[in-house]
Amino acid sequence: MSRARYRDRREAGDVLGVAVASRLGSADAVVLGLPRGGVPVAALVAAALGAPLDVVVVRKIGVPWQPELAMGAVAVVENEVEVVCNEAVLQSIPISQAVFDAAARTQADVALVRQHDYRVARPPVPLAARVAVLVDDGLATGATMRAAIAAVRRRGPAPIVVAAAVGSPETCAALAIEAVEVVCPFRPTYFRAVGEAYRDFSATQDAEVRALLAE
Repeated sequence: MSRARYRDRREAGDVLGVAVASRLGSADAVVLGLPRGGVPVAALVAAALGAPLDVVVVRKIGVPWQPELAMGAVAVVENEVEVVCNEAVLQSIPISQAVFDAAARTQADVALVRQHDYRVARPPVPLAARVAVLVDDGLATGATMRAAIAAVRRRGPAPIVVAAAVGSPETCAALAIEAVEVVCPFRPTYFRAVGEAYRDFSATQDAEVRALLAE
């Protein structure tokens, strides 16, 4: 699927919001952004649906000598931690279980602190029996989204929908097995990185995430 690059996350959220709303209609939904970059996109999806906005804090578990390469991910929902392995990476590098577990614990601790920081005193939005829409600004390996799906599934939503502004076609297909539906309007045939789909891919700051949730 081809289209021009998004101007920024705001345009991506507008496009994704229309796509998700056309699929879900008036369903009772909760929109959950993956911080940081997924939250500005999720806020516009939530507005399009007229749904509440919340977060699923996710953290990549990077290979020690190559932190950008995800060997797994952790996600936190209501103080419950879910850890997901990236088997393709773990099978290709010499990482012991002890090293992986230590890295996962470190990222889980960071995720728990950030969840508290983002929400402040606001309680999480209940998910039971509602459609959970998990939103990110893009899907590369899908490791963090898979962790988010696993963590949210524990809270009893019905069903789970993954929504991303851009994604690897292979990752979207794989996630469709784990989620009921994947909404992704831009799936470049030659996908290389999420940032390549945006003209402005400036880092989202924690203050912006807090402000969007407060609204």
